[in-house]
Amino acid sequence: MSFVAKWDDLPAIGNCTQCRDTLIDVLNKAVPDHGFVSDAHGISAAAPISQADDEKMREVLRQHGGAVSHYHWQVSGMDCGSCVAKIETALGKFEGVSCIDVSMMRETVTLGIDAAHDETRSDITKTLNKLGYPAQEKNASGVAKASGSSCCASSSCGSSTANDGAFSSADDTQNASKQSLLRRFAPWSSENDEIAFAAICLALGGLVGAILPVTLPYAMSVASLLAALPVMKKAARLAQSGAIFSIELLMSVAVIGAVAIGESLEAGMVVLLFAIGERLEGVAAGRARSGVKALMKLAPEQARRVAGAGFETVSPRDLVVDEIIEVRPGERVPSDGVIESGVAEIDNSHLTGESVPVYSDAGTDVFAGAIVTDSPVRIRVTRAAGQTMLDRVIELVEQSEKHKAPVERFVAKFARIYTPIIMGLALATVVIPPLLFGQAWEEWIYRGLALLLIGCPCALVISTPAAVTSALARATRIGLLVKGGAALELIGAVRTMAFDKTGTLTEGKPKLSAIKTADGYGENGVLTIAAALEAVTSHPLARAVVTAAENRNLDLPVVEQARTIAGAGVEGRIDGALYQVGAAKRLNGMPDGEMGDWLTAQEDEGSTAVVILKDGQVIGALALRDVARSDAKNALGELNRLNITPVMLTGDADRVAKRMAAELGMEYRAELMPEDKLNALSELRADPKRSGPVAMVGDGINDAPALKSADVGIAIGGGTDIALEAADAVAVKDRLGDVVNLVKLSRAARRVIRENITIALGLKAVFLVTSITGLTGLWLAVLADTGATVLVTINSLRLLIALRKA
Repeated sequence: MSFVAKWDDLPAIGNCTQCRDTLIDVLNKAVPDHGFVSDAHGISAAAPISQADDEKMREVLRQHGGAVSHYHWQVSGMDCGSCVAKIETALGKFEGVSCIDVSMMRETVTLGIDAAHDETRSDITKTLNKLGYPAQEKNASGVAKASGSSCCASSSCGSSTANDGAFSSADDTQNASKQSLLRRFAPWSSENDEIAFAAICLALGGLVGAILPVTLPYAMSVASLLAALPVMKKAARLAQSGAIFSIELLMSVAVIGAVAIGESLEAGMVVLLFAIGERLEGVAAGRARSGVKALMKLAPEQARRVAGAGFETVSPRDLVVDEIIEVRPGERVPSDGVIESGVAEIDNSHLTGESVPVYSDAGTDVFAGAIVTDSPVRIRVTRAAGQTMLDRVIELVEQSEKHKAPVERFVAKFARIYTPIIMGLALATVVIPPLLFGQAWEEWIYRGLALLLIGCPCALVISTPAAVTSALARATRIGLLVKGGAALELIGAVRTMAFDKTGTLTEGKPKLSAIKTADGYGENGVLTIAAALEAVTSHPLARAVVTAAENRNLDLPVVEQARTIAGAGVEGRIDGALYQVGAAKRLNGMPDGEMGDWLTAQEDEGSTAVVILKDGQVIGALALRDVARSDAKNALGELNRLNITPVMLTGDADRVAKRMAAELGMEYRAELMPEDKLNALSELRADPKRSGPVAMVGDGINDAPALKSADVGIAIGGGTDIALEAADAVAVKDRLGDVVNLVKLSRAARRVIRENITIALGLKAVFLVTSITGLTGLWLAVLADTGATVLVTINSLRLLIALRKA
């Protein structure tokens, strides 16, 4: 394999995955049989390149290396995958656009545009605004900085500070000057404009009707139509872009139909509820975006680089491979690397999920964001900024969000068939009998109007949101947070549920599980000495020992000359004798015989064993381990009874996972890094023996990509903010039993939704026949629609009292 070119030498290509893949394809076609491939650093060829082929290759690199420039827009209003798809479809029609990356989480659009079509940028901005997504191109300096950034990977959207280029101050001033007095003094934010507009229109209509009762029907009709204007305008714009029968069209038909039959108040409330639902969807998307920002904050802002006999403080972005950095106790590691000198306990829980810091010495790999707990270490950098494991986790989160196809709303999908069919039938009812059979026009126009009223989908529109709203309200009351109706519906269909171990199935912190004493010593005596020594450090294992002593109400003796032994333990003098607590091997105190066998057995079962020495002699040993949550076994048993198979996915060692899985009675996969968890989820999906969606339950940073990649992610409330933001649902009370309640509530909501749709469509099917045959007239058609809406609403309200024992 011979190296051909660095990506740094092709700044126009940058980190854009699409542009890189295109260039590799062109190279393999122009210079065949050489096996060009790309990696993070550049382009390589599998076969030797002759001088003639080298000239061809260089010509391709010259032509394509600078042919495309990447431009960035800040875009708001993207709430789901369908928004992304609409934007990609619209922008893909522009000539000269070679690659498109739309990031909902970063709220950015990045396009690769060739030089010949550079002027289309202003048209692109206009198109985005017309589609209902306010957009503004970043200024020239921002573009220049970002030219080497990814447009198709996570770094395109903010993992590089270059992409945070500010908008020009001139644009900001111009926008501020255009703000109306209403916008400046409105007591609500701009995101709530549609809700406020609908509410104000309905309130004014009701006020006019109250002052002049004779005008009430007309006032409410006008108010409802005015409230629906934003929805109708968006329906028209979407129709122009090819999405004719959108949910906005469905809402428009519902409002106009309700107004036409005199149900103007109902029409207005449909508009208001729709606006509220759209706003809640936007809030959920905003929460997801903040999760990536929290991930990025884990990397420190400064690094201490070794320079000669001293140090210099630099940004982690300035670190290069093979440089030496020093990280001191309490600090986070700024870049991935290998320990060159020093030993320390390093907390890698943000990536591995391990419940206690890990002993690390020379040659041990460490990751950006890890915390050095007890002594300084020097680390040789192995990955530059943008390529660390933490950067990879951020990329996985964003890619999972991008590739995760959201469940399309049933009503929006059905509207593509239902609404046009009813409209077509109504038209056919009016026209065909008089034209073909000589029937009276008046009679068939009347029947057509009755049929058209059945086409008003008010009951159908409210069938799903009414049930979802009731279920979400009930979820909130019992300590469950669900980020949208799509997630709520999907949870009930889950048949395989993957769990992180540490902090999810377990307490997430070590506890004293067993004590072994030498002859002549009691358990309380050994624990008292160990706790007195461990009280001088804040190590998680030390805290567990002290807590165990406190739980037994033991009085701790005074320790003199106490000090920590880096990477080994703690020592001090009590009544003149030298005591030590720590790992047996590192204290050179590995016992033989029964005590040695006990230590080996405890470690084989997944415990961390420490010994207590008095003047170099072992007087006892303690076993500590992360124990299962008190409600874990019952919760997993409930899931099994609900026909859901639980599977443990953990970064812990196989022996630890095996013990825990056996204790809880579940399958397991161990020693998984964040990317491995994604592969495990893919394997679970592909398993022919399993059916239905796959859920992921977790609480750590290393779970964030898996929570996003799973069909539905569920976070335990006591976990990290990143996991909570990445998840689709959260058990706020930090109880595994609430995961079971979430499944039960979701299944109840799915059942009610099916019942609502049956009611809405069943009544309409009956009156479809009776209207065409003339058995029922306009007033019965109106009654059928109103009755269906009332029944659907009442049926949905049952969810407010679901799971009363939760």
